[in-house]
Amino acid sequence: MAEADAIAHADAPRTRQSLAADLRALGVQAGDTLIVHASLSSLGWVAGGPVAVIQALQDAVTTAGTLVMPTFTLHLTDPSGWRRPAVPEAWHATIRAEMPAFDPQLTPTRGMGRTAELFRTFPGVKRSDHPHSSFAAWGKHAGFVTSDHSLEYSLGDGSPLGRVYDLNGKVLLLGTEVNSSLHLAEVRAGKQPVEPFSGPILRDGQREWVTFNEINYDEETFPPVKAAFEATGAVKVGTVGSATAKLMSQREVVDFAVSYWT
Repeated sequence: MAEADAIAHADAPRTRQSLAADLRALGVQAGDTLIVHASLSSLGWVAGGPVAVIQALQDAVTTAGTLVMPTFTLHLTDPSGWRRPAVPEAWHATIRAEMPAFDPQLTPTRGMGRTAELFRTFPGVKRSDHPHSSFAAWGKHAGFVTSDHSLEYSLGDGSPLGRVYDLNGKVLLLGTEVNSSLHLAEVRAGKQPVEPFSGPILRDGQREWVTFNEINYDEETFPPVKAAFEATGAVKVGTVGSATAKLMSQREVVDFAVSYWT
């Protein structure tokens, strides 16, 4: 039904070329380091689907730029904390013992959407090595962005979010309000409690269940800071395909959020 509705309400199909033109009109430039959150369905009917969307993003930043997308895998956590859905307590030990270790090449995303799931498999894409909070990247700085992803505080300064900050990158929201860069601000603000997290990793070729420190990330605190930041005029709003698109400096939104929360 969603695809039929997109066809019924579209004045024309979206294409790789039209999406790239929309991205450039919004302000995406060749050479940008761009972290992208995308809702494929919001773009309208796209000839080529997520393949065309990714290619349009690549066309916009060019090989001189870098594309980054979150490729999270929160299904590789301790089953005792699962709620959607919960599993019987009697299963927990078996799941901990048998769950395959995170593998950047094999482990699928969960809840990240079709575009991010496809992007992680694209030619030339690198993926960071974190059991829960990995990111995939393509382009000039892909290796820098994805290497040495800290196990602890996985969305902090030792993460790909921190590397995008170092590169003075941009955030692009395509039909969504999800903005993972605010998690970097959460870590820096130091207001959230620290708690143990655990999951399976490969260490020296061997599967190992590890426990590490993480903060209790809380996206419910994001809407006020998002609204306050947009009120400053620092977010460029436009249309890409049928989607409302927002483009902003990652460094500016992170610094603003840290100041807002502290």
